Amino acid sequence: MNTPAGRPSNPLARLLDTYAPPNGRALWFLILVIAFLAALDAGGGRLLNLGTVFSVTQLFATYGLVALGFGMVMMLREFDVSLAGSFSLGGVVAVLVGGSNPVLGALAGMAVGVAAGLIQGGLLVWLRIPAISVTLGGLLIMSGLAFVLSGGTTISYPNRDVTRWLQESELGGMISHRGLIVLAFYVLAAWLYTHTRIGRDLIASGSNRAGAGNAGVNTSALLVAALTVAGGLSALGGVLLCYGLAAAAGQALADVLAPATAAAIIGGVSLGGGKGRPMGILIGVLIICLLRSGLTALGTGPKALDAITGAVLLFVAVLDGSQLQDRLIGWKRTLGARLGRS
Repeated sequence: MNTPAGRPSNPLARLLDTYAPPNGRALWFLILVIAFLAALDAGGGRLLNLGTVFSVTQLFATYGLVALGFGMVMMLREFDVSLAGSFSLGGVVAVLVGGSNPVLGALAGMAVGVAAGLIQGGLLVWLRIPAISVTLGGLLIMSGLAFVLSGGTTISYPNRDVTRWLQESELGGMISHRGLIVLAFYVLAAWLYTHTRIGRDLIASGSNRAGAGNAGVNTSALLVAALTVAGGLSALGGVLLCYGLAAAAGQALADVLAPATAAAIIGGVSLGGGKGRPMGILIGVLIICLLRSGLTALGTGPKALDAITGAVLLFVAVLDGSQLQDRLIGWKRTLGARLGRS
């Protein structure tokens, strides 16, 4: 017997419906990664300590906003590779402008990302072309501007009070103020996704843009808004990182796109659009950060880290295959029906 919403009435069946694959995939990956790293550590104490936890949350603060923006655009079946440029240029602009007024610098840095997203979104709607073709140009332009403005060198940020505050830890030393700011944006995004039309419209438009338009969704405005918000979030991520490091160097910040993209995919955002949630992306970011920090703590080199991350992504790609998805759903329904009868 099912509830009116189509969910099983049996508590065990509902739990299975929510968290068994393919639903709840990100959470299961997180559990598996923790178990994998714990097995490698073998009780050595190199992984399960406060230092590793703080390292994970610091990486989360770096990649988190880029992954959230990228995942939101991916839900619409588009790819915004310019977010790495917004991240770099936003940080450089904030450091140059915000020495005496950090709020003004942060707003200036975010304005760069917002403007880039708005312009690129407008071009996509006007020209009706895939986002990757426009955003690749945006990436190159913003990366070049960041290099020019920074003079090709590292520029320092003089307001050390802001740097110290962003790096101060809370919750027993587990997370910094910078990490808490990023976490707050995820909480806000999750609330908007669940309690407003945003989540429904993103999924509908990503699944079938023409059908969503016929149903009354302004798909053009939604696409422009998604790129604009994603650009602003990514730029803010660069601002927070540069303020936290008390320095900015345009080219050194451009390596966030690959881990952020991997995090969004591992977190349940489909490459084909129409699927994903902010909290899933958050778990995906934690998985990437835990792999990086945990394997580094265990003495694993960067090449091995890339290989393991690539293996995880390959596994996710296999899970996203339609035939395997259908089989998982079929097995879950069969087991759920048996639980419902019990």
